[in-house]
Parts: sequence; structure tokens; C-alpha cells
Amino acid sequence: MGKQQKQPKEPGRKLVAQNKKARHDYHIITTYECGMVLTGTEVKSLRQGRSSLVDGFVQIDGGEAWLHNVHIPEYSQGTWTNHSARRKRKLLLHREEIDKLSSKADETGHTIVPLSLYFKDGRAKVEIALAKGKKEYDKRQTLREKTDRREADRAIAAARRRQRERAAR
Repeated sequence: MGKQQKQPKEPGRKLVAQNKKARHDYHIITTYECGMVLTGTEVKSLRQGRSSLVDGFVQIDGGEAWLHNVHIPEYSQGTWTNHSARRKRKLLLHREEIDKLSSKADETGHTIVPLSLYFKDGRAKVEIALAKGKKEYDKRQTLREKTDRREADRAIAAARRRQRERAAR
């Protein structure tokens, strides 16, 4: 007979929240996927797809990683067991990862920011990144490159469309 392996409740990845501004404001150096210590009402609130990573950051304190300023609203059907919306939450990382993040975050201009919050195989995960702040001219440069790329793609698409129209005649 052998043991049956338990199948995950929700296979795959379901995105709950994303911090798009982080990719605009920071140069992303490395990313890490980590779990979070959550209460039951926080998980239920996340399953409803409500959360905000704006202003969120990670701080290494006493050899543990803590996620600050992430807003998970109170669960609507929760009672006295409800959680506070902006409490700090412990992140689950390996010791080597915490040590590496801690040493890198101590360097000038480096910070750790959350990029996305999602469910992976039924478990809440957060993707964090070691990042370095961009200067104002870097942000303008990135925006300029993005618009140039978009204009080039439009021009190529228009040329292909004209070419197809000529071939159809």
C-alpha cells in the first residue's frame, strides 16, 4: 500500500498584490521568495484579494526578517480575533539568506522591499528584493527607454500591417 501524497489545496500561483512602484523607484539586485507568519483572519482577508504593498519594507532585527507597513485589511466576517491592518509580520527565510540580506542592506543606499504577495500551492508567499534607490535622472532615463521601446514596437507593427495589406491586394 504506500503513503499517499497530499495534494496542495490550490495548485499554481494566485497573485494578491504587486508593488509596481518599487521597480520604478529602485534598481532590483536580487529577489527572494519567502513565507510569512500570518493569523487566520489575515489569510482569509488575503484570499479575498485585498492587500497593499505600497510603503512596505523589510527590516532585519535580531537575526529575523520583519515585514513592515504592508496593509492587509481586517477580515469583514472577523470578530474579536481580527488582526490589526498594518502590524509587522515575520518572514520565513533560511539563516544564510537572512545573513546575506543583512550584510547587503547595511551598505549605503540599499534597502529590502516587497515586490509581490501571492499564494503558491495554497501558501501565502511574498517576493522581496534587495534594491538600491534610483536617482531622479535614472527614473527619467528608464521612462524614456520605455517610451522609446513602445514607439519602436508601434512603428514595427504599423510597417507589418502595411506590408500585409499590400500582400493582400
